[in-house]
Amino acid sequence: MDLNTNNQNVNNPNPVNNLSAGKAAKGCFGLGTAGGILVALAAVIAIWAYTGYNGLVTQEEEVKTAWSQVENQYQRRIDLIKNVAASAKKYANTEKEIQLGTANARAHNNTASADQQMQAVAATADSLSKVKVDPNDAKSLQSYAAAQDKMLEQARLAINVVHEAYPELKSDKLFENLQVQLEGTENRVATERKKFNETAKEYNITIRRFPKNILANIFGFKERAYFEAQEGADKAPDVDSMLND
Repeated sequence: MDLNTNNQNVNNPNPVNNLSAGKAAKGCFGLGTAGGILVALAAVIAIWAYTGYNGLVTQEEEVKTAWSQVENQYQRRIDLIKNVAASAKKYANTEKEIQLGTANARAHNNTASADQQMQAVAATADSLSKVKVDPNDAKSLQSYAAAQDKMLEQARLAINVVHEAYPELKSDKLFENLQVQLEGTENRVATERKKFNETAKEYNITIRRFPKNILANIFGFKERAYFEAQEGADKAPDVDSMLND
């Protein structure tokens, strides 16, 4: 027997066992090369799903935040109109005392009419402040917006009546300041509506594009409704014309 052969047999007593051990070591972390590729691919998909899902959540929350800003401006409008009504009522009470004392029935009737209209608008504003709007539902969103715009128009008409009843109210600093703030609120409402639509658009595009649409379908992300204002509703009222009509 060759001496070199004997030495190889001593160092490698069982060549078959060595081959089996090599195969086991090669496949222990993923069934060989193919298994390693599958594991790597699964890891990439998991990371993509994780980051993609979190990105969708972030965008969805941005849409909610944008709508809350619209609601904030709607509420500010409601509060201002109620303050305008309260200011008018203060004048109404004073005027009633004067007119009743002078037996001026016609002036008293005009004052009562103005006061009633402003208080009716204030009641509408108060009821709207309690309405819960679902921004995911286009019909609910548009219905609320229409109610807001109708309330604003009623307020404008009532303010005209108020000025006819008490012309001196026009020069009252508190009443004048409320009017200026109301005008500014209309601009803010228009701005926040625009931001909401832009944010909703970005979100809607994301959940419809491949491959994010796969995640959106799996996790139930739905398209958001857009705010579609009535014609002319995005324009702030002309306070000067309201005061001078």
